[in-house]
Amino acid sequence: MLQHAIQEAVKAALLEDLGGPECTVGDITANLIPEPQQIMVNIITREDCVIAGKEWVNATFRQLDDSIDISWHVEDAQHVKADTILCQISGNARVILTGERTALNFLQTLSGTATVVADYVQALGDSNTKLLDTRKTLPGMRLAQKYAVTCGGGKNHRIGLFDAYLIKENHILACGSIANAIGKAREMHPDIPVEVEVENLEELKQALDAKADIIMLDNFSIQDTREAVALTQGASKLEVSGNITKERIAELAQVGVDYISSGALTKHVQAIDLSLRVVG
Repeated sequence: MLQHAIQEAVKAALLEDLGGPECTVGDITANLIPEPQQIMVNIITREDCVIAGKEWVNATFRQLDDSIDISWHVEDAQHVKADTILCQISGNARVILTGERTALNFLQTLSGTATVVADYVQALGDSNTKLLDTRKTLPGMRLAQKYAVTCGGGKNHRIGLFDAYLIKENHILACGSIANAIGKAREMHPDIPVEVEVENLEELKQALDAKADIIMLDNFSIQDTREAVALTQGASKLEVSGNITKERIAELAQVGVDYISSGALTKHVQAIDLSLRVVG
């Protein structure tokens, strides 16, 4: 899925930049350069970061011209310092400058995601709590950002609506009760883990009685989270979600929950400052 997503995302991004499949003029600014001219460039980070997105850069230039040579000096998931040369690219000048922005857009966005995830993971310290992402990803970038989360040391929650249950308030209301919703899920797909979101301790007890695999504590206070851990006693996995900040993570992890999930990891992403510079 990921390799297909990379190719399709890059294809769409290049078409967006080049006026769509019906446009024939190409990059009118790059076409000012003599067609045979060759250049060598470096991609440099201007700030400390965690790298993610090499294959999106590779795919960008390969789709434009598979003779472009890319030599990477770093790996995905690697922590690098500001002013590090990430890779060197050589080949046709028109092609490299045409692909520049598309390649950088992917690399800066995915590295931004990986960097904030790594920052949050560090706040977990030596606890056994795992950091999860959510479906709150940039449109069209779901698998890309999910990949970047893993580069930062986080774990993927469900990829989409097809691979895991997450029974929320509206599902419960439509099904009639937590027990009804979980029962129907077991009946339809007995091999898929069932997670249910609860908003208070009474709903937690209902989810426990219905034997949910994972219970999400939505916007629970620290005190209620501690009580939830005591009530659950390992019968179900516990996930904490809602208003998760870096400052709260360390405290929540010490309570003993299994997972902390945060939409901010992917929806509030700030791109890393990168630049592409001609060598010589």
